[in-house]
Amino acid sequence: MNQANTGAAAPLYHSIFRPALFAGQTVVITGGGSGIGRACAFELASLGAHLALVGRKLEKLQAVAQELQTADVKISCHVCDIRDEEAVTATVAAVLQTHGKIDGLVNNAGGQFPAALKDISKKGWEAVLQTNLTGGFLMAREVLKQYMQEHGGAMVNISADVFGSMPMMGHSGAARAGMHSFTETAALEWAAYGVRVNCVAPGYIASSGMDQYPPQVLPLIGQAVQGVALQRMGTEAEVAAAICFLLSPAAAFISGTCVRVDGARPQVRSGWPQARVQRKTEGFTGFADPAAASAPRVLQNLAQE
Repeated sequence: MNQANTGAAAPLYHSIFRPALFAGQTVVITGGGSGIGRACAFELASLGAHLALVGRKLEKLQAVAQELQTADVKISCHVCDIRDEEAVTATVAAVLQTHGKIDGLVNNAGGQFPAALKDISKKGWEAVLQTNLTGGFLMAREVLKQYMQEHGGAMVNISADVFGSMPMMGHSGAARAGMHSFTETAALEWAAYGVRVNCVAPGYIASSGMDQYPPQVLPLIGQAVQGVALQRMGTEAEVAAAICFLLSPAAAFISGTCVRVDGARPQVRSGWPQARVQRKTEGFTGFADPAAASAPRVLQNLAQE
């Protein structure tokens, strides 16, 4: 199912990239109805890209399309469970029928739930791996086979900060680490087709997805920033900016790599005193109106406590 609209330039987002950088290009964003996917949609639309938003809930996709209705871009919405091979094949075909081409793919859709490894059932384990690894593979494979194999393009897979370990998220960590390896192999195998494949690994990002976590996890979220060298959480827009760079011509010789957006979190060591940050880096939001950014409610609540 899809919805298309056109309009004037979006005024609510100020990209750090030059205007019209992606004018005339079509980019598919999975998980485009919220969080990092939504921020990426704003970033790319502000740069002139036509968008195909993919997700499981049409109303969320349509809400983002409505927000961007003033943009001078074409936006289509496609309902798809990326774990379903037949649905993925049909969705990519529908995108091509609507837009005629796919210049970029942002493999952003994913999901997980906090749990210790010993408490994760086989069903829960497989569900997270299918969502965070298998679904991304299926999307990338179909985009390649149905279009990029003959025309080239760029793909960006979204991973996570799996460097060292991912306690209470072992299922997601295994899937995200698999996405790193998939990215490297795809970059090698698909280079002959003029296709670049890279990965972005967000660290602790103030994303609306945090609102789905159970109450017992909230104290951990509040303490997480203490383990980040830059002593703050990242923003969805900062992740979106890294994705757009990898899709852009500036990254034409970058493939098979992983860009970390984590404030040097993996470099923090127990033997090195974590000094109080004297000068914090200012987070990039992109949204002219701060209320337009999807800041998680849990962080707002923690700040008031």
